[in-house]
Amino acid sequence: MENKVIITAALTGAVTPKEINENIPLTPVEIAEDAYRCWKAGAAIVHLHMRDDNGFGTMDKEKFRETIELIKAYEDCDVVINCTSSGAKAPTDEERMAHIKELKPEIASFDAGTFNWMPNVVFMNSPQFLEKLGVCLQETGVKPEIEIFDSGMMGITKYYVKKGILPAGPTHFQFVLGVLGGMAATVDNLLVLKNQLPEDATWSAFGIGAGHMPIMYATLALGGHLRVGLEDNVYFSKGVKATNVQLVERAVNAIKVFGKEVATPDEARKILGISK
Repeated sequence: MENKVIITAALTGAVTPKEINENIPLTPVEIAEDAYRCWKAGAAIVHLHMRDDNGFGTMDKEKFRETIELIKAYEDCDVVINCTSSGAKAPTDEERMAHIKELKPEIASFDAGTFNWMPNVVFMNSPQFLEKLGVCLQETGVKPEIEIFDSGMMGITKYYVKKGILPAGPTHFQFVLGVLGGMAATVDNLLVLKNQLPEDATWSAFGIGAGHMPIMYATLALGGHLRVGLEDNVYFSKGVKATNVQLVERAVNAIKVFGKEVATPDEARKILGISK
């Protein structure tokens, strides 16, 4: 499995409107269709956010339910489902966990700290919420994907592992680089984070916007897994709007050129230690 690279497709996010890129999926039907196409193209995991009927981020568990059911309705599709635990304006703690408790996706995000997501938002992940979320993930058997936006969040993660709020391991990290308010999308910053990983950890990384390509290639060189998609980057090249499938296909090609192999969903499950 050492030569296998997992591709995660982050399909929509919670913010960017279709006016920026008309290919961003917003409805459960659109998201499920994109999830299926990305799986066919080589994505082992799809990372899901939901949008309300006006196109804004929502934690509506019924939207998650409908989308997941539509994905599973493709009988040949065995893609790994990864649900966000954030992505709405001022949701309650319970709203952020309700879909996890009821739907039990294979993976869910654990954003390991609070910071100013510039220029307008405080991305709230209080210690009290993170404790509840960690317990929720363990009780439901859902694998935490630890999202790291800044180096201090590595210490927060280690604290929760030591306290038993997060499972002892192997821990899976997702390095998020390029958010204004977090660490910039540079190879040096990626190395700072990678060098703090526990020995048995698995990890993935991506860069926002223009940081997408440098971080993708550096991640391959450093032995990590890849995340791509319109949540993070709406352009394929300067001025050229992307589709989720195009971004997955480029990651597949990069992996193959690098001399590695694209992981299937079941291989991804084995690498991450999750059961179908």
